[in-house]
Amino acid sequence: MSNSFVRTAILAPEPPPPGERGAVAWIRRNLLATPKDIVLTIVALVFISWAMLHAIDWLFVQAVWSGPDRTFCATAVQGGIQPDSWNGACWAFVNAKFDQFIFGRYPLDERWRPTLVGILFVLLLVPMLIPSAPRKGLNAILLFGVLPVISFFVLYGGFGLEIVETPLWGGLLVTLVLSFVGIAVSFPLGIILALGRRSQMPIIRTVCIVFIEVVRGVPLITVLFMASVMLPLFLPAGWTVDKLLRAIIGVSIFASAYMAEVIRGGLQAIPKGQFEGADSLGLGYWQKMRLVIMPQAIKLVIPGIVNTFIGMFKDTSLVSIISMFDLLGIVRLNFVDPNWATAVTPLTGLIFAGFAFWLFCFGMSRYSAFVERHLDTGHKR
Repeated sequence: MSNSFVRTAILAPEPPPPGERGAVAWIRRNLLATPKDIVLTIVALVFISWAMLHAIDWLFVQAVWSGPDRTFCATAVQGGIQPDSWNGACWAFVNAKFDQFIFGRYPLDERWRPTLVGILFVLLLVPMLIPSAPRKGLNAILLFGVLPVISFFVLYGGFGLEIVETPLWGGLLVTLVLSFVGIAVSFPLGIILALGRRSQMPIIRTVCIVFIEVVRGVPLITVLFMASVMLPLFLPAGWTVDKLLRAIIGVSIFASAYMAEVIRGGLQAIPKGQFEGADSLGLGYWQKMRLVIMPQAIKLVIPGIVNTFIGMFKDTSLVSIISMFDLLGIVRLNFVDPNWATAVTPLTGLIFAGFAFWLFCFGMSRYSAFVERHLDTGHKR
């Protein structure tokens, strides 16, 4: 028997017998292996079942799904209404305010415009996310170059369309605008900052390091406050910058500093031989980065990139500090509506907003996992 066969036999795990495979075997090994595991599993199942039954009962069974005002969410007591007693979730509040949660205070007669922009966005985004879809370059130009320009004039107005000032924008519309523009700007800017921080030119390296460290060293609220309050002070008299544009600049700058460090981590993980091999082929600096180094670095840090995108998407709620109302902000603003002022309205609204944020963040997370599996071709057995 050769040494290689002995080593292989020792290192390779023996497959479990036929009777020890499948879900039943996994449960036996991981949940019922010892008496302690059995007790803990039973206690956990009882608690989870109790919590799920009460949550389902409150969210769906006892919930009120429709009604014009708060009285429909109240519990009938002896033929009357007891305002401080509630059956379950007041989804009637979400149903009545749903359009406002999506569009904010955008004029009713003009809401076809953000709807049109949303349809165009989906039509361009879906083929961009499908790896086998053709003409990726043209698709990227349309999605990240042409669509933002068209969307601005469609949403804001002009060229025959009624002007809708950005203070009237709100809800999910503002959340998606801030996050999409922030992602589209922070990713390439983060790459440039990461390359600048690794540059051999002292001035460029110093500028990039100072920018990254200063921006990462302050909270996003401070950046937004500076962009909204302090920036106009440095402009000439009579000049002004739209509040939404200031928020977009603040979010993009903040996200690009974090993105730069994520990209720099990927660059540091590339073996030195890859750089030397690209140099031996006679490639210039930008050719080497574009064709050899950067694709490998981005592939290595996909989880970190998506994590930054998810964090930025959730951080858009902080624009309420500058009197802008994203999805969470517009939901909270409606809590003071006297027609829906109930004890259960805030909790119902926050659950709706949380679920909406979770839906988008979970979608980004699952797509990043799909991309990782699709690109994982270098270490397959």
